[in-house]
Amino acid sequence: MSTFKQGKVLLIGRPNVGKSTFLNNLIGQKVAITSPKPQTTRFPIKALYEDERGKIIFVDTPGIFSQRGTPAAGWSLSQNINQSSLKEINDEVNLVIYMIDHTRRRDFEEAKVIGIVRKINKPKILVINKVDLQEKTYLPQYKFLEDEIPLVFQISALKKLHIKPLIQKVFDLLPEVPTNNDESKKNTTDEMENKAGYPLLNMDSKTFIAELIREKVFIMMGQEIPYTTTAIVDDIKEKGKQIIVIKARILTTNTRHKKMLIGAAGRKIKEIGSYARKEIALATGKIVYLDLIVETDPHWQEVYYG
Repeated sequence: MSTFKQGKVLLIGRPNVGKSTFLNNLIGQKVAITSPKPQTTRFPIKALYEDERGKIIFVDTPGIFSQRGTPAAGWSLSQNINQSSLKEINDEVNLVIYMIDHTRRRDFEEAKVIGIVRKINKPKILVINKVDLQEKTYLPQYKFLEDEIPLVFQISALKKLHIKPLIQKVFDLLPEVPTNNDESKKNTTDEMENKAGYPLLNMDSKTFIAELIREKVFIMMGQEIPYTTTAIVDDIKEKGKQIIVIKARILTTNTRHKKMLIGAAGRKIKEIGSYARKEIALATGKIVYLDLIVETDPHWQEVYYG
């Protein structure tokens, strides 16, 4: 009887180490939003990687970060992100990938993640990301980790360098499942399906689209907009087989940020909406009409993430 490998792999690391980029490039489609800003992912995201060797369900936790120095305006949100990350760690996983960025100093954020990783009683792989960047490195600060985690891989998630050996090792460490175990296969597939037509995601369609919109805000607003902005999708309607009509809002905490998001003569919000609409259309293969507005809600963090 032939066998294949199947299991769950937890991705963990401090903000902006490249977990989302790794996941997106590995799976081959957008499964986690990415931006130059840390702490971009707010939801644990599950994505399915499958080939002839078996199936890997990757759980991409929101970046675990210390609450030290967190401004009051973002306090409840930061608490929820940490709780969400810790919940994923306590779920049943078969393997942990701990990702670090060698171009950044080891600091209190990293120390917190290391402490959590040490508490997980699962096989671990240490992944050193961004090896395509060599002009600045703090790799000696992380050398001690190789004594604790002997399986070490150096990759570039952005350039897709050295990914294949890492994935092979993941398959080596996952449990075997008989290939005639149709019920096991069905359960895995059912777990990853959703109504939106994005079979590799555990998120529903509204969450997926809202995250795409929020990504565009992060990327296009630069340093102007802090972490007091989110996107909410209120309605999705299909008109026929080829048209999707979406109503969505960008929420921010004060009027000044609302004006910045709208821009002179509404140009900025039109630009954000245009980029989001194009990516949604690409993901769905349909014509997309996106009705996007900006609202001020000082309490959105408590309402939607409290």
